[in-house]
Amino acid sequence: MLHTAVKTHARFDDPNLVSHAGLVPAVRLAQNIGLEDLARRHVRVAAKVGANPQLKIGALVAGMVAGADTIDGMDLLRHGAFPATVGGIRAPSTLGSFLRAFDHGNVRQLAAVHRRVLVELAARAPLLPGADAVAFVDVDSVQRRVYGGTKQGAAFGHAKIASKSLLVRGLNVLAATVSTPLAAPVVAAARLRGGNAGSARGAATLVAEAITTARQAGATGLIVVRADSAYYAGALVAACRRNRARFSVTVRMDPRADGSQGAPGDRHHPRPRLDRDQIPERDLRRAGRRVDLRRGDRQGALHRVRLETGPPHRLSRSSLVARSAPLLLHDVAVSSEPNPGSEPDPDR
Repeated sequence: MLHTAVKTHARFDDPNLVSHAGLVPAVRLAQNIGLEDLARRHVRVAAKVGANPQLKIGALVAGMVAGADTIDGMDLLRHGAFPATVGGIRAPSTLGSFLRAFDHGNVRQLAAVHRRVLVELAARAPLLPGADAVAFVDVDSVQRRVYGGTKQGAAFGHAKIASKSLLVRGLNVLAATVSTPLAAPVVAAARLRGGNAGSARGAATLVAEAITTARQAGATGLIVVRADSAYYAGALVAACRRNRARFSVTVRMDPRADGSQGAPGDRHHPRPRLDRDQIPERDLRRAGRRVDLRRGDRQGALHRVRLETGPPHRLSRSSLVARSAPLLLHDVAVSSEPNPGSEPDPDR
């Protein structure tokens, strides 16, 4: 260059330019697994803007793959020659009107499409390698901030920001993922709830859907459901057992059920660990459905712990949520690791 330009302008006006060329194989994969056909068969939007749901759902998926996180961001699909490369592109205003016309029934229809797409994708790609041995279903919720008090479902709920629990106005997302020791997690089920929804609300049915989807996607081995103490409830445990899945749920720090091994009055004491092989065989062979165990609490008083060995449909709520001791089921031991500064009592 023999001179320095005062102003430089970059113009991308080539009509054959595709700004997001990586979308082409993604759209081709969606076409091969039948995304549009599934949406046309399962999604029925009664409003006037509900015509051609398969094209609008396909455009929304393509936009999210390209990085669009708002309705206005869907306009990136109309840049350059992309509309000529992929058919069925709709304007952002059309896609926004389509989404606003959804009711709860349409959301459940879209969830059915999502489950079937995941199954078809697992059949065509190594999505869950190692699922024939063991697969994990992880359940958790997250609070996402929204702005504006008039937004439907917006309410204050707890969220962790920089390791601190704060009240945040937003919407609550409950999600379940499926993973294996060799595969990254994939979303098997998700629900959007009000911001003030409790973590465990609807978790039992969500877990049942996730387990079913995991089995259909090739998880023929052991399935372990993992959740934190917010989901320590009888409904979730019963859902796991009905669907023949193991579970690992953190026990709440409940003073009625912690069973100290430390000194009396010590708040930072470890909880006891009870495994199935620690139970005497004569107690397991005892006639009847329930086996009574006894252990001492921090004051030395004896409490009764019931081991429920009956079928899942006969489990009562009182047998799942014990008032005086942690619950021990025949297929899992609920425990926590001792605190570093506490010494276990060898007599217990």
